[in-house]
Amino acid sequence: MATTTAAGNALAQCLFPLIRREGMNASALPRVSLLYLKRHQPRTPLMYEPGLTIIAQGRKIGYLGDREIHYNPGHYLVQTLPLPFECETHGSEEAPLLGISVSLDPALLNELVTAMGEQGPLVKTPRPMASVAMNEGMQAAVLRLAHTLHDEVECRIMGAARIRDVVFEALKGEQGQALRALVSGHGHYARIVQVLSHLHAHFADPFSVEQLAQQANMSVSTFHQHFKQITRASPAQYVKRLRLLKAQQLLRQDRHNVNQTALAVGYRSVPQFSRDYKRYFGEPPLQHRRQEQDMGA
Repeated sequence: MATTTAAGNALAQCLFPLIRREGMNASALPRVSLLYLKRHQPRTPLMYEPGLTIIAQGRKIGYLGDREIHYNPGHYLVQTLPLPFECETHGSEEAPLLGISVSLDPALLNELVTAMGEQGPLVKTPRPMASVAMNEGMQAAVLRLAHTLHDEVECRIMGAARIRDVVFEALKGEQGQALRALVSGHGHYARIVQVLSHLHAHFADPFSVEQLAQQANMSVSTFHQHFKQITRASPAQYVKRLRLLKAQQLLRQDRHNVNQTALAVGYRSVPQFSRDYKRYFGEPPLQHRRQEQDMGA
């Protein structure tokens, strides 16, 4: 089996000609993006949508509560829930960060899990975010997908199959249990997933832990325990981070001022919003927006 470093090198050579700019690059396939960064990006709050992120060159460190998640060349990050976390990126002019991201299609995931059949009961609570070393099957599947991106006709005819290949390999891997848990709909994990989906759809609405626990059909103490075990945050911390990350997205669009943004994400006090924003991102809202625009973020 090829080493993870060799696999990363082969993937980097394939991806580099497809890069157009720093940051996230769209590809010829809607659910596939390319990552490129020529600098070190210090620990920064962000949120990934559910997906697979494969690193070819450079490295990333994710911080989720008390966990450090290292994903290096030849590794892939499995993200099953859209969790607010912090990420540090290591890239440079000489060795830029290069990677490929595949967003998870719930319909495809459901189809594959159903076709694979029962894989046994959950041994432990799944981790919603973890790094996995690529085995031979995943290496081959990702490289096939990357090669497909170079040809428009191949993308049109084989693109969906190449993505299916990669997701299937992930389901067979170390984090397959966490992916299957999204479909199974049973147990505490699935109930917390349903609550998180509700929070993301209604993040600006008032909430109470009692209401969320009732929605999950758990006692408040049991709900709090399982929520924190999965997200590494209390419900109040999670919602605050979610609102601030949504606020960052609105400010990036340059169509909202600070007052409008605060109200749009559920804050009733603009000064409190500004304090929380500065505490989380390290800069006041408008200054942070200007800084990101200057850096091309």
